[in-house]
Amino acid sequence: MPAPPDPSLLYPDVAAGGSLATALRAAAEGCLGAVPVTSPDSAPLLHATVASTLPHREPLSISAWWHERRWSISGTEPFQGLSLIDGVTDDLAEVARAAQAWHDGAVLDDIRRAAPFVHLTGRFEVPDHDPARLTESEWRSMRQEAGELEYAWQQTYQALIEAAHAEPALRALYPFTSHWVLRFSTSSRPRLTVVGPSLSAGADGSYGVGGGAADADFGRFPTAREAVAQAVRRLPSGLGPTTLGGPAVTGL
Repeated sequence: MPAPPDPSLLYPDVAAGGSLATALRAAAEGCLGAVPVTSPDSAPLLHATVASTLPHREPLSISAWWHERRWSISGTEPFQGLSLIDGVTDDLAEVARAAQAWHDGAVLDDIRRAAPFVHLTGRFEVPDHDPARLTESEWRSMRQEAGELEYAWQQTYQALIEAAHAEPALRALYPFTSHWVLRFSTSSRPRLTVVGPSLSAGADGSYGVGGGAADADFGRFPTAREAVAQAVRRLPSGLGPTTLGGPAVTGL
């Protein structure tokens, strides 16, 4: 495999300043002021982070592409480690505007107004970690993602997500996916408690209901509504409200 190109060839202006953090400050034309902006010693031309004044936001991560002059951003929340915003642009000044808004605690919609390249993932911020709100946020993100997909089976998959969300028994559970198979949990991330069957959308337009890692061992159905109804029938009884997921188990 050929070695990646020297980043100074794509980013001579960044190289001139010694780091992406320095270049970002220059592009901001003083707007970042005393905002903490840092680049790692290991790859100073390619990465930078911008801290936030809000404790429920991780520092905004900024990364340069290797083979094309572009920058990606990712803004996550610390409890679940999930993305609230992302985006790609070839305009470093736009990145600086997004970084300033993220640092200052601007609401997510206002960050996108300040820097239109910013993509909102659909999740909203839940500073108090209320499990019902975390569940609602994840459903909103999942529904948005399903509508934005560009795969050939996008409409089939979207129909599945919408049918599952329309069913109160499933909507009350925390949703997640594994290899595009829809699963459910009685607790939020970071530590999920998987419950009930899985749901999947097939390339042929059918829908599978399965248990565990299998995606159709309980049958395939011609409509998403029928598959969802089968999944609900297989839910255990007595499920209470979604709870807060505890710290992830390590070392297992």
